[in-house]
Amino acid sequence: MNIVFMGTPDFAVPSLQRMIKEYNVTAVLTQPDKPKGRGKKMAYSAVKEEALKHEIPIYQPIKLKDDRDLIEKLKELKPDFIIVVAFGQILTKEVLDIPKYGCINLHASLLPMYRGAAPINWAIINGEKMSGNTTMLMDVGLDTGDMILKDEVEIPNNMTAGELHDILMSRGEDLLVKSIEGISKGDIVVEKQGDETFYAKMLDKNIANINWNKSAEEIHNLVRGLNPWPIAYTDYNKERMKIYETEVLKEKSVREPGTIIDVSKDGIKVACKEDVLIIKRVQFPNGKPLTIEQYINGHEIEKNIILQ
Repeated sequence: MNIVFMGTPDFAVPSLQRMIKEYNVTAVLTQPDKPKGRGKKMAYSAVKEEALKHEIPIYQPIKLKDDRDLIEKLKELKPDFIIVVAFGQILTKEVLDIPKYGCINLHASLLPMYRGAAPINWAIINGEKMSGNTTMLMDVGLDTGDMILKDEVEIPNNMTAGELHDILMSRGEDLLVKSIEGISKGDIVVEKQGDETFYAKMLDKNIANINWNKSAEEIHNLVRGLNPWPIAYTDYNKERMKIYETEVLKEKSVREPGTIIDVSKDGIKVACKEDVLIIKRVQFPNGKPLTIEQYINGHEIEKNIILQ
């Protein structure tokens, strides 16, 4: 089976590795190299790093839809499938029509919910109890293609976006193989998506500023959903305090939302619109992430200050 693989971040690497193991991967498409870190050195995508180990031809179109030479090259390769995992570019109908059996996309949500760029984060921010992966036969819409298979994953109350990402990343490869085998043999009947969805728009740093006039549970979900990036934050005495870990305390408070009620080695108790939030791990400018027990060993956190 000839496969063309399109993907970019870490999430796509286990799927690429499995495709290389099971099939004949004739080309890999990934996003162009980007400047990274303080030195702004050009960095390869995680998928490019993996493809280089296996000496697979790599293509990095700025915009695939405008790259006539590459589109013609893909036609020459005559792939049975194009497999897409977090590639980061929309595919035109011309490209979708190239492979014999179609283009299969692995998407990190239970479609039709959470179409879009950040499905893992938004599922947690919205307090979902279940997530998973869905494979679909791609069409020209954004994550609107007919669904092939789903794999459900439970979301415990303290799971972060990073933890869910790693589970879905490792489980996606099996779903892709089952989908490829099922579609090529005609064993799977695809299912149309319904219209009900929540669009999981790309994250930006503006969402990370905590609004204490929300419930403790909503804030707890935001903290989990923005870990490991961009990390929720609040201002303590005009200093930015990034918050990595929290817990909800079902306790009434008449204090103004954002008020620090108590500080102990177990955490910082903060009044919310509803219930109380315990902040358990923080990071201040030029410091490392620390538990509150570690932080108050050398620093003071004052009670009655209102977090902004």
